[in-house]
Amino acid sequence: MKKILAYTLLTLFVCTCPSTLWGQKSKGNKKNATIAAAEQEIDNFDFLYADEPPTDGNDGSVVNQIMDEAFSHLGTRYRYGSKGPATFDCSGFTSYVFRQSDYAIGNSSRDQYAHNTPVKRSDMQRGDLVFFTSPRSGKGVGHVGIIVDVDPQTQTFTFIHASTNEGVKVSHSTDGYYTRRFVGIRRVF
Repeated sequence: MKKILAYTLLTLFVCTCPSTLWGQKSKGNKKNATIAAAEQEIDNFDFLYADEPPTDGNDGSVVNQIMDEAFSHLGTRYRYGSKGPATFDCSGFTSYVFRQSDYAIGNSSRDQYAHNTPVKRSDMQRGDLVFFTSPRSGKGVGHVGIIVDVDPQTQTFTFIHASTNEGVKVSHSTDGYYTRRFVGIRRVF
């Protein structure tokens, strides 16, 4: 049985190795062209980044720029109605961050929810806006943040936002408060 297995593996290896390994010159036939095309496709690692957020054609630099701007304000104090940069409320924070990259997303969390593109939770990406209810808003939109990181298997995420008690911070969607108050996701670009 071991001899059969060894023979099978050796045959498989010989059949799948390029002829150049055995000192033979390539004949330039269709089989060699197919192998070369397959090897070239393997070298193309774009498929690894299929879940990256859309960009304006600048290799993700817009999303990176937005995230860098957002994180530069970590710890900034919360103040109701404030549009930054010394203090923020939630929609003031998101509108300020996007405005620094020349995106007008709306001034209030309700405007941002109404005027940007709806996205299914299964399709959310880094840089999307995420919305929640708040104690003042009842069942309507009352709070907004920017998605930082996504776990596509569990459809959970982290987001950066201006929280009432702690200012600009990063929270997780599994935090009880946010799990109960999740409303939806919107994409800016």
